[in-house]
Amino acid sequence: MTINSYYKDIYKGNIGVKSDGITQEWTAHQVTEYAKCMKDPSYFAITYCKVISLDRGLVPFKLYPYQETMFKTFSENRFNIVLACRQSGKSISSVAYLLWYALFTPEKTVVILANKGATSREMLGRVTLMLENLPFFLQPGCKALNKGSIEFSNNSRVLAAATSGSSIRGMSVNLLYLDEFAFVDKAAEFYTSTYPVISSGKDTKVIITSTANGIGNMFYNLWEGAIQTTNQYKPFRVDWWDVPGRDQIWKDQTIANTSQLQFDQEFGNTFFGTGDTLISSHILLEQKASAPVERLESGQLLVYHPVEKSHQYIMTVDVAKGRGQDYSTFNVIDISTQPFKQAAVYRCNTISPILFPNIIYKYAKVYNEAYVIVESNDQGGVVTNGLHNDLEYENLHMESVIKADRIGVEMTRKSKRIGCSAIKDIVENRKLQISDANTIIEMSTFVARGLSYEASEGNHDDLMMNLVLFAYFAVGSGFAQMTDINLKEMMFAQRMKEIEDDVVPFGFADDGLIDVIEAIDPKSHWQVNKDWDNDDRFYNSN
Repeated sequence: MTINSYYKDIYKGNIGVKSDGITQEWTAHQVTEYAKCMKDPSYFAITYCKVISLDRGLVPFKLYPYQETMFKTFSENRFNIVLACRQSGKSISSVAYLLWYALFTPEKTVVILANKGATSREMLGRVTLMLENLPFFLQPGCKALNKGSIEFSNNSRVLAAATSGSSIRGMSVNLLYLDEFAFVDKAAEFYTSTYPVISSGKDTKVIITSTANGIGNMFYNLWEGAIQTTNQYKPFRVDWWDVPGRDQIWKDQTIANTSQLQFDQEFGNTFFGTGDTLISSHILLEQKASAPVERLESGQLLVYHPVEKSHQYIMTVDVAKGRGQDYSTFNVIDISTQPFKQAAVYRCNTISPILFPNIIYKYAKVYNEAYVIVESNDQGGVVTNGLHNDLEYENLHMESVIKADRIGVEMTRKSKRIGCSAIKDIVENRKLQISDANTIIEMSTFVARGLSYEASEGNHDDLMMNLVLFAYFAVGSGFAQMTDINLKEMMFAQRMKEIEDDVVPFGFADDGLIDVIEAIDPKSHWQVNKDWDNDDRFYNSN
């Protein structure tokens, strides 16, 4: 081969990439190998792909057993979602599969999307590196190669871009790869705009990979749907012990050098709550959703525990405008059991405040004339008026029995602070059993923002505010009169017992939560300041 003919064979001086339009004579061995690679992406990767090792430089790609299984899963399923621990090789595995797909299936468009354009281009750079180290007989030839795309002679191409509503709009995409999707900003908005594109073709593939990044984001929702088989995605999980070389000793050393929390977050595939949640992370991990026993009102009312004849129920109500944004909700809580149980949940973002009282009235009657507590702020007044004046429902909570216009609870900074502190204690002391998945999600995305708590960006807190409202009432005198349960004293006694067990030799303790805690007799009982409602320090959620 002459020098001139050699340079005709390579793409723009890149000695590792075959140029477009080059014909070659095949040996029998090459034909056999090509057929093997075309049939099996694992064989292709193990035999011919190379990757960069931090310690050894460019080395052959040695697939772990889970990676071979992953390739098989990708090939057999249209929609794929992967939850993988850090540094497990999920991204480089996906790169090898994308390259295989583009090389051996002509006229396909592969798109790599990530949170930032630079990240997706870095992924494309890995594809290019793998391509450059393949033998020429496996390459179809290259028409174009740059930082944003590769176009092959077989009319397949690989593109890289950032996730946005317009990134693939109008394109015909055959394989869409979403990298670290749990970290994508406005992922739900992006996915909604993208889904028509990926669902338009009968054979379009989707591969989504990510480590865990909290609850309530689009990745979490898709993953949970895949696990519960409520969507089309095939779940694939890679745990830390799946990676060769990681054993108990490695785990212990990693935790010692970081923390248990960080290990669980990075390597444990644990969906912690996003940000500084009101409810502690370890408590959130305990929450397990149950399947509803009945779906009513076109699926907007989920029943987890049917009404029991002798039981007493409280219904807490949060009202939205019904314009497709925030949700009008209510929670029905069974207070005849210990712990209390979430019996039913209603959630709808299109119902008018004018019509909402009819739904509340209907199910309050079903649940043994449930005691109804409505947050009266904003549109809540419309609902309380409808229940009290139009429907004449009598079992309504009133902040004042003197003023009829004080039906319900006006959620002020103080009442919200009290409710937040109380629901934290109630849940963390395991005095309320939560069954609803949406409630658990909201609980896990209810985070500190300024001096208060509210939903993290892109999430809702309507169901969580139901619980805050319930807790606000539950630590008050009205609840004690209704149930003969002094929840406030019960939780306080439990807290004091925990403290007393730690400080018995000293006979007293002050945790900063109340004004007065005195040891009358270190061996017998405590005298405490009972005026909790006026104590801002006890109710400071921070």
